[in-house]
Amino acid sequence: MNATPVTRRHFLSGLTAASVVGPWVSRAADAPAPSARKIKIGLVGGGGRGSWIAGLFQKHGGYQFHGVADYFQAVADRAGDTLGVDKSRRFSGLSGYRKLIDSGVEAVLLEVPPHFFAEQASAAVAAGLHVYMAKPVAADVPGCLAIEAAGKLATEKQRVFLVDYQMPTEPANIEVAKRVQAGALGKLAQVQTFGVCGGFSDPPKTANIESRLQGLVWVNDIALGCDLLGNFDIHAIDAALWLIGERPIAATGFSRISRVDPHGDGHDVCSLVYQYANGVVHNHFGQALNNTSDSALMAVCHGPLAYAQVNYWGKAFVRGGPQQYNGGAVDNLYDTGAMRNIASFHQQISDGDFANASVRRAVDGCLTCILGREAAERGIYLTMEQLIKENRRLEVNLEGLKP
Repeated sequence: MNATPVTRRHFLSGLTAASVVGPWVSRAADAPAPSARKIKIGLVGGGGRGSWIAGLFQKHGGYQFHGVADYFQAVADRAGDTLGVDKSRRFSGLSGYRKLIDSGVEAVLLEVPPHFFAEQASAAVAAGLHVYMAKPVAADVPGCLAIEAAGKLATEKQRVFLVDYQMPTEPANIEVAKRVQAGALGKLAQVQTFGVCGGFSDPPKTANIESRLQGLVWVNDIALGCDLLGNFDIHAIDAALWLIGERPIAATGFSRISRVDPHGDGHDVCSLVYQYANGVVHNHFGQALNNTSDSALMAVCHGPLAYAQVNYWGKAFVRGGPQQYNGGAVDNLYDTGAMRNIASFHQQISDGDFANASVRRAVDGCLTCILGREAAERGIYLTMEQLIKENRRLEVNLEGLKP
């Protein structure tokens, strides 16, 4: 699988979901120089990934942090100190994001557990703000549909809404995808995706979910985090949808909980088969166990003429056929991919580019993960149509939390 050792720790320290998937990629392979325009932005979620990516926004030079919100006041203050945010614009509690929206920001950076994305992104767009957010966009179907609606409203209100996926920003991956879509493999027959990483801390539960909101513990809780499949493997599944050009119509498979002493309900091992209207067979292998220092996030596609591979780290290439491409090594995209997207976000706002194509693709990718998750956990063949018709909301008990 061309797994790469120990970039995993850096990656995991900051992880936080029948339409055609649009050909969305970052606006530039390399981040353009920032313009003189400073966009006033607010950070919602100042923990591990939030504080890390906020540093990349600062490094870009085109943003000014005006406010910070986090459920925990100490986290908001720590991020505020680092980002130079006045103490009067550091907010906490479940409703802190609303105060940040009203604080005078032009854009929000959302880095919270996926359960909260739909509510926060919808409120930001309704208030006329630009939105930059992590993935997965939701933990359930209603959340995905709410993000889809927020993306459409953002376009109507002439606001930018960007979901941060890194694999489609890599030049070698872009070239492979172009050749695959142009028929370099012949008629696409099969795609294999891999999501392999170490596990996440899953301590015993306490009186309320406050203890699950930090340190990526929430990744183990399906209703909070969309399952392990939706948090790590989703990068490879997003790449598969990019190569195939549509989202699946059905899925089946198996999954289980295999980690030692689990407390959340997230499944950490899965083997899935997705069915597509165009006939492509898509197999996905996922594992999040502390049994290796290696990691893998990749998609390999096969046709009668050749095969190809795109990667988060490792090799990207087309082997065989009339459009062979030797490609090259893909560096860890965790930093570089985010930096390209941060630059693209600034550029889209500056240019008035409100197409917001990343939203459609992010929703499709999240729905695909939810489809696989539900089919495997129920042990059934499940169609996308059935899944969306069910529109099942996953409830989170917020009792005892600070408003």
